[in-house]
Amino acid sequence: MHLVSYFVVLDDTSDRLLLVAHRKAGLWLPTGGHVEPDEDPWATVVRECQEELGIEAIASPLTGESPFFLTVTDTRGPGVHTDVSLWYLLAADADTITSYDEGEFTASRWLTPDQVLAESDDVLDPHMHRFTRKLQRAQAARSPRA
Repeated sequence: MHLVSYFVVLDDTSDRLLLVAHRKAGLWLPTGGHVEPDEDPWATVVRECQEELGIEAIASPLTGESPFFLTVTDTRGPGVHTDVSLWYLLAADADTITSYDEGEFTASRWLTPDQVLAESDDVLDPHMHRFTRKLQRAQAARSPRA
């Protein structure tokens, strides 16, 4: 088993999430990586955000530096193992992310929550739909009522 810190980047202005096409998994996933021995999971987010996207990790006001979601998943591709993943939510303007780690990812794209939910489970992290529905509920709960 491996401990993983995923981070889903949310552009609050356009209400879009960043997903990347992971080379080994063959799926659209949030960015993130394995927690190193003796490393705090939030420190993993900070390190991986810089390595994979070249930006500073800024915690979403919705969640702060606490995990928003937890999953246990058997991985796909070479070196199959089980990942215990802490999912964090980061805030960033989509225009500030101009590159990604091309060694790990083949592409990136920004999707609204509705677009994520319209995607087939076969092409996404198996928990992405559940995460997205939880995010939608959290956003609705913090929005002022009309």
